[in-house]
Amino acid sequence: MTVTPVQPYQARKEYICPGCDNTIPPGTFHLVVVPEEAPDLRRHWHHGCWHKEQRRLHGRNAGN
Repeated sequence: MTVTPVQPYQARKEYICPGCDNTIPPGTFHLVVVPEEAPDLRRHWHHGCWHKEQRRLHGRNAGN
């Protein structure tokens, strides 16, 4: 998985964060997450939402 930060000056479009279903407005720092096995599933995430998702995923896998 590739995670790329998008600086506010680079953020020119509006996106919907899959973590919270809220808008990421233009000019907002956020992350672009691209699964290596499925690059067409590229998503734009709020920084906090992505870290929350990572904690959720790692917590779920820790018990296995």
